[in-house]
Order: sequence, then C-alpha cells, then structure tokens
Amino acid sequence: MTDRIATKLAELGLTLPEAAAPIASYVPAVEAGGLLHISGQLPFKDGVVMTGRIGEDQDLAYGQEAAQRCGLMLVAQMKRALGELHRVERIVKLGVFINSASDFTDQPLVANGASDLMEALFGEAGKHARSAVGVPVLPRGAAVEIDAIVKIAE
Repeated sequence: MTDRIATKLAELGLTLPEAAAPIASYVPAVEAGGLLHISGQLPFKDGVVMTGRIGEDQDLAYGQEAAQRCGLMLVAQMKRALGELHRVERIVKLGVFINSASDFTDQPLVANGASDLMEALFGEAGKHARSAVGVPVLPRGAAVEIDAIVKIAE
C-alpha cells in the first residue's frame, strides 16, 4: 500500500509533509486496541499554518485546500506512528473543525478536502465516518483542524 500511496500522491501533485510536533502537552498519536487515535492536525502550506475564517476572509476553495493539507498531515502522522502505511487497514473516522463565519453552512464541503484525499489514497479503506463542525476559532488561527481514528492491521 505504501508504494500505491506514494504513486497516488505524485499523481495528485502532492507530497507528504514531515509529521508536525505537538504544540502543547499531548502526543501526536496513540495506538490502543487496534486503533490509532491521531490528535488534531493543522493545515501547513510551505511550512506556515493556513489561517483565516471560512466564509469571512477566506472562501470555500481555501477551506477545502486547508482540509486537504490537514489530511496530508494525518497521513504523515500515520506513517510516523506505524512505520509504514501498509499497516493502515481502514480510516474509521475524521473529526473536522472549521474556523467559519456564523452564517457559513458549507462545513461538509470544506471537510470533503480531507475526505476525498483519504479515499484517493486508501481506496475503499479510505471511506470513513465523519463530523464537520463550524467553530469560532482554532489554535494558531488555523482555518481547519482535523483529528482521526484509524484501524490498524496486525
């Protein structure tokens, strides 16, 4: 699966970033009971957090890109925690938090930036349950933050 994912990333014109270090008192991922729980990941573009409020000073396309970049960071954390991506059996759930204006209601469309990436990279195993929630602020002013639960192959 690792080669397939690398090939798909290249086809999409994407690269896997270096897994980000925690910015507070937590660990990036915890493996328990056959599941990998990944802490919320922020969207980095050229080493800088993508900031702003969707529907206010940033548009839907920006939000989708930010969600995709969170998704890339989630995959980077999977690789760091598991050693190799072939151990990913299924993306179980994504929790997507969108820094959005009070009248913005397209959070599910923003979240598709990450969801579509997971399906593109992992195929059927990338289809997952999901929450997409609008919030008034995120750490470091990030536009999007996403956490994940991943089933691990033995």
